[in-house]
Amino acid sequence: MPFKKLELIDPIVKALSAEGYTTPTPIQAQSIPLILEKRDLLGCAQTGTGKTAAFAIPILQLLYDEKVQERGHKQIKVLILTPTRELAIQIDESFAAYGKFTGLTHTVIFGGVSQMNQTNILRRGVDILVATPGRLLDLISQGFIDLKYLKIFVLDEADRMLDMGFVLDVKRIITKLPVKRQTLFFSATMPPEIQKLADVLLTNPAKVEVTPVSSTVDAIEQSLFYVDKKDKLKLLLHLLQDDAIVTALVFSRTKHAADKMVKFLHQHHITAAAIHGNKSQNARQHALSSFKAGKIRVLVATDIAARGIDIDDLSHVFNFDLPEVPETYVHRIGRTGRSGNTGIAISFCDSEEREALRDIQKIIAKSLPVVNEHPFPASLTHAAPTTAAPARNMAKRTSNAGNYGRNRNFRSWQSKKNKK
Repeated sequence: MPFKKLELIDPIVKALSAEGYTTPTPIQAQSIPLILEKRDLLGCAQTGTGKTAAFAIPILQLLYDEKVQERGHKQIKVLILTPTRELAIQIDESFAAYGKFTGLTHTVIFGGVSQMNQTNILRRGVDILVATPGRLLDLISQGFIDLKYLKIFVLDEADRMLDMGFVLDVKRIITKLPVKRQTLFFSATMPPEIQKLADVLLTNPAKVEVTPVSSTVDAIEQSLFYVDKKDKLKLLLHLLQDDAIVTALVFSRTKHAADKMVKFLHQHHITAAAIHGNKSQNARQHALSSFKAGKIRVLVATDIAARGIDIDDLSHVFNFDLPEVPETYVHRIGRTGRSGNTGIAISFCDSEEREALRDIQKIIAKSLPVVNEHPFPASLTHAAPTTAAPARNMAKRTSNAGNYGRNRNFRSWQSKKNKK
């Protein structure tokens, strides 16, 4: 079903065409008509399913139809609350792309940078505000933001708000919203506390669920390498020697480890950069834009950036360290396999991470296939029997990511082994 059949207005159809979008994803096809009916919505969808467009497109149409771009001072009619700076910027860019012919105004606010430019824009007035919780509460307390004219409230990545400790801030923000409003609530998972929050926020909501809770994207080929902690960097370097891995997003548990990893990769002539909470916003944006542009091959990130990275052609995700929260695994690997592409998710597991691995496999309801043939196997005392994955599947190409050249599929391991 093309976007045109969703009864979208010409300015939005024109913008979507300019972006090369013709057919909505399942969550877009289901959500857009419900939001245009001004219903509250509970959306349970994984990252990479087109969720941002699912709410941005109908919101732009509702505001355009109500002619909120009238002369005079603009008031905030829509608030999108999201947990990270990267995701906030990404959402604001989506509103810019889809709403370029509507005349509607928007801006994004987040912490970690000077508020001056943000408050100058707010003084001029905007229709749509994208915000992270801390900076929003700060500017509300300073009197720069008034939400009494709000018509639509979007809570995006609600479960991530919980993971990052923002739930109390979200509850404080809710008390400042008009009682009469349309609320759109999106979460990749629905733990009990998030379900309770949804019950408070939503009134007779329509529910859209495009994939099972906590499931992983089918297009992502997952695998596991057992390796001692001291050998993880050497194993990562070994895998990156395969030219089939054109781009790689590597997740590290700590900021220090992320910086150490980048330094190690540079020493071995692999272009890399890190993004984490200790980096300035400008540094994070520069690293992300360089990665998207192909100027660097490896981006190392902590989980604070797990949902703010949207790259259609990302071929590989590495879990250098397994996450302590099992749901986070789903969000991490969801950075690949986007927009109909396939992708590869490779996880390392040392002896201290076995419990985390069990929790992950429980929540995704399957065991991760193990690659046993690699140069840095875990010590025998740490090894655990599990289903083995053939090494030949590991570097499978992404379907729409272009011609990446000959795929060696890590067969070099076996050939080297046979020569010994």
